Amino acid sequence: MMKSSPPMSIELILEIISRLPGDAVARFRCVSKQWASMLATPYFKELFLTNSSSKPRLLFAIADDGNHKGRGEWCFFSSPQLEDPYEKSSSSTLVSAAEFHVKKFSPEEIEIDHYSNIKYFSCGYNSGLIYFHGSRYQGKPVICNPNTGRYAVLPYMYTYRKAFSFFGFDPIDKQYKVLYMAYASGPGHHYILTFGAAADMSWRKIKCPLRHEIRSDGVCINGVVYYLGDTRDPWDNINGATLSDYVIVCFHVRSEKFSFIHVERFCRLINFKGKLAMIYWEDDFDIYEAATSDLDVDQYLDDDLVADANYELHVWVLEDVAKQDWSKHTYTWSTDKVFFRRHVYIAGATASGEIVFSMRKYTSKKPFYVFYFNPERNILQRVEVQGFGEGFKNPCSVRTFVNHVEDLHVNDFELLKPFHAPFEDPELLDSDSDSDREGRDKGKKTGMIHWSLV
Repeated sequence: MMKSSPPMSIELILEIISRLPGDAVARFRCVSKQWASMLATPYFKELFLTNSSSKPRLLFAIADDGNHKGRGEWCFFSSPQLEDPYEKSSSSTLVSAAEFHVKKFSPEEIEIDHYSNIKYFSCGYNSGLIYFHGSRYQGKPVICNPNTGRYAVLPYMYTYRKAFSFFGFDPIDKQYKVLYMAYASGPGHHYILTFGAAADMSWRKIKCPLRHEIRSDGVCINGVVYYLGDTRDPWDNINGATLSDYVIVCFHVRSEKFSFIHVERFCRLINFKGKLAMIYWEDDFDIYEAATSDLDVDQYLDDDLVADANYELHVWVLEDVAKQDWSKHTYTWSTDKVFFRRHVYIAGATASGEIVFSMRKYTSKKPFYVFYFNPERNILQRVEVQGFGEGFKNPCSVRTFVNHVEDLHVNDFELLKPFHAPFEDPELLDSDSDSDREGRDKGKKTGMIHWSLV
């Protein structure tokens, strides 16, 4: 008789399961109460997050503005994130296959209308969850798991004229929080909300000691939400901002306190290898002030800025927060034939320091590119992302997030409810191009990363 092999240890079982996708882990939880308890331990959640973080991905949130509802439907895709994408010739194009996660995300009772002006639409990403505040009139922000489509609707929040809000994560207490900042020139208060069970969530008033207008999206780094503010009084008869007007607002998620860093000019903020970095082009200007009444800032760029843009990029990295000591770098490169600065935006930076640019729009049957810039080697690498399909009738806005990982610290089944997409039009189901379908099928069969040169 054959001897039976010894049973696998619990540690080995957990190690194997921790390398699976989050939806597979969710199915294992249904095996028994013992398995559900075992896979809910802090040890397993940290193990899963460690393995997920070793394989970060790019997350694409595509706003389908041409759907039957008019606005507000979203599709989520992701693709492997390159850590060393550079070839001998940077003019070559790498090809990446996107993996489809959720299509037509649009809960019936919620409007998630997309606008590229931060005054009318807020969007953020943190530790596996994405946040939308897409209709200030409806006043119901949404938190969603883009891999599963499960979501939670936050309590109603009245907003006066503007819908500024930010999504933060405290890595110590493993808590997500939403910060709402009231319109500086109007009535109302600032509020904070801790994400949790629906019965326990409520908006709490919070005070900010410095009056300011919002001038950027937020980025959360090590438990601090950063965004750009403008302290200039809009009622003063001043044409243009002075050097001392801009300030980086620092909201500490755990203590719920504010601090401030004064900066010289308008900029974008990114996470650069775990440190705050401000990044701007030589000829950058405050686009939100220039297009103050435009819902679509992207359209403003297309209509009003047709001249060639400057390709001198400035990156300031905050090396010492207490001393406000910045290391300052300037980069220039020869223009890529596809990289047109007005059509891309800065998505962020990888863990190894590559700055990622993404196209603002996706149009069916046309290539969609992301660009990796290596500051140390001064190389720009173009990557075509395939697999979005051809079911979008109009050009769609794309929000791209770097370093996407799955995190089990949020209880997906207790805090987020399932989303069921409507039945598809058969024409849309069959609308993927052959190259899109082939690339996606390869990924499903092998579960591996596929790159090719064209």
